[in-house]
Amino acid sequence: MQADDVRWDDVRIFLAVHRQGTLAAAAGRLGLDTSTVSRRLAALEEALGARLFERTREGLSPARAAERVLAAAEAMEAAHARLTREASEVEAAAEGVVRVSTAPGISSVFVAPLLAKLRKRHPRISIELDAAVRARDLTRHEADLALRTVRSQGADLVTTHLATARWVAAASPALARQAGALAAWEDVPWIGWDRDQASLPYARWLAERAPRADIALRTSDFMAQLAAAAGGLGALLAPEPYIERAKLVPLRYAAALRPDAEAWHRDELWIVGHRALRDVPRVAAVWTFLLEELRDHGGLTGRQKERAG
Repeated sequence: MQADDVRWDDVRIFLAVHRQGTLAAAAGRLGLDTSTVSRRLAALEEALGARLFERTREGLSPARAAERVLAAAEAMEAAHARLTREASEVEAAAEGVVRVSTAPGISSVFVAPLLAKLRKRHPRISIELDAAVRARDLTRHEADLALRTVRSQGADLVTTHLATARWVAAASPALARQAGALAAWEDVPWIGWDRDQASLPYARWLAERAPRADIALRTSDFMAQLAAAAGGLGALLAPEPYIERAKLVPLRYAAALRPDAEAWHRDELWIVGHRALRDVPRVAAVWTFLLEELRDHGGLTGRQKERAG
């Protein structure tokens, strides 16, 4: 006999037959058909190399081998019950460290403010928030899950869409009032991206639509752009949810500029995890929390109204 040949499902059937006395009664107890119980009992006897029951007119009578293995089978039953119970407790507790990878702006504006609420719901979870610009490799377990603006591909990855957000031209309320309805995009000073980011779609938009604009600031630090715009330095392009959080307002513009506005970039946001970790309690808890908090109704889809006029 090989130990690996003995399956818990077969041991469970052995115990039911031993306790019920007949194949039919054991099958009813387990919710199986009689033929399945008979087949699995025979497989266990073959694995053990011993007959466990004598067939009689009254039913099944335990053989000597059955009495010898009964204690071990019941110990196996107890261990299985303990495993199930403890696994259930871990599921409820959801404890441990979860490493979340995301871009700096998403980290600062949307994720970090939610962590106190997450901690209250799951006090035994600790978060490692990786806000590096470089995307971490989830297949190499550099992070447990990620929030990304580009959909990740790969058989080992699970991906769920969170939101779509449009980029808009915005400024501080004071600058927007002063500017009025723009006849040209160059009517206001701008905050733009540094030259190493010139290929970004929103950087190209500004270069193409306002080539002679007064660029008051160039920086690849998006949070610095928002802070400068909030201080009244100039207008900028940013996703609508950030505009709302930074207390900026969309610029008004003449109807002739509407085609330019329709070309504003749209961002997608995805939550991504490794398939092997998706149902691990600590990861599942954080995944569900972020999904609930950040999905469309959670503030990641902007609600700014059209500002042509």
